[in-house]
Amino acid sequence: MQGSTRGTGTARERLLSAAMELFAEHGVSGTSLQMIADRLGVTKAAVYHQFPTKDEIVLAVIEPPLSRLEPIAEAAERHRTLAARRQHALSAIIDLVVEYRRLSAVVSYDPVVARLVRQHPAVATLERIVALLTGPDPDTATRVGVAMVSGGLISVGMDPAMAGLPDDELHRQLLVTTCRTLGVRAPRAK
Repeated sequence: MQGSTRGTGTARERLLSAAMELFAEHGVSGTSLQMIADRLGVTKAAVYHQFPTKDEIVLAVIEPPLSRLEPIAEAAERHRTLAARRQHALSAIIDLVVEYRRLSAVVSYDPVVARLVRQHPAVATLERIVALLTGPDPDTATRVGVAMVSGGLISVGMDPAMAGLPDDELHRQLLVTTCRTLGVRAPRAK
């Protein structure tokens, strides 16, 4: 896989791709800026030119899915009924999980990523989405169900058995299972 990121995309895109590969192989904490430079066949100074710190690389890797949370929350909140808000939020979050399942497998439960996410403005949006899923004044069963679903959706990206599933099939199965777990009626197929 050495050098597999050469020649495609911008320097920034190649760097982020190399970082993702290395994060997958060694974890975020086990990946150095020198390793990223070596993977790209460039100097460490070239990496610093794009990103002054590893934290900035990690943030750039996780930013695309985090930036999609606000539009998901806003769209779900526009629905009139709790059921419609939940259905929209679940389907959109599952879209995100499926699209970024490789990223989920790489960064989930990594302490560096957890620290950066806790400091990210998207945390407030995640809390809004959880509130959309639990509804007002949730009982214990609902809170536990949403927590289980959240953890389960993250875990899907890490499960090698899911890697070969086509995106549409994975989305469908996740939506059915999630709705069943939460006692929510699944939205109609698109």
